[in-house]
Amino acid sequence: MFRERLRASAAQVGVALHEPEVFAVRWHHEGTPYPWSVFAALTATAILGTTTYGMIMGVQGGARGMLSGGLHCTLAAGIAWSLALPALYILNSLTGSRLRASTTFLAALVTTSWGGLAMLASLPIGWFFAAALPADVRLFAVHFPREAAVVVVHLVVFTGVGVAMTDVFCRVISALEPGRGYWPACWLLLVGAIGTELFFQFDLFQFKAMGWL
Repeated sequence: MFRERLRASAAQVGVALHEPEVFAVRWHHEGTPYPWSVFAALTATAILGTTTYGMIMGVQGGARGMLSGGLHCTLAAGIAWSLALPALYILNSLTGSRLRASTTFLAALVTTSWGGLAMLASLPIGWFFAAALPADVRLFAVHFPREAAVVVVHLVVFTGVGVAMTDVFCRVISALEPGRGYWPACWLLLVGAIGTELFFQFDLFQFKAMGWL
């Protein structure tokens, strides 16, 4: 029985990551068809992605830096989404949305899980540039310290993941309420603003170590 339930949960998580619109629409129309283990697996995917990439961001600081980076990256992402999520539900309700709170939460969770998967896929990029770049990087006759070049690489990765997450969220919201358009995705700007502030507070990009702050 447990093995069958685990297999079914894994299949549902695969649908959520491969076809997030189908996954969310089924929840919206069929009540509560997914067990708690599906939500736990989606949450674990998001946490795994942010934690492992955060560890890559702190690789220059050794084992302690990697542990700190993994913890702070996950904490920053979790706080940003948790603080912004009530605003999404309230604004949606005020503008005529009929989505249940659980459906709104599911749309956000699927988006963060997909983002965690994208972060996992970006690990080789972050690891390669963090380990392979020389101490002095030259680009178009301009010299950059390695730390600055690595920060640029991380910013590019986060930008790409953010664009992908925005696309997933827009597709899910559009499938749930086709007549409302993509405007709820503007809420992601609040998530990004809070997350960026927390990243600076936790010094995940190590600006203080480079003397930039």
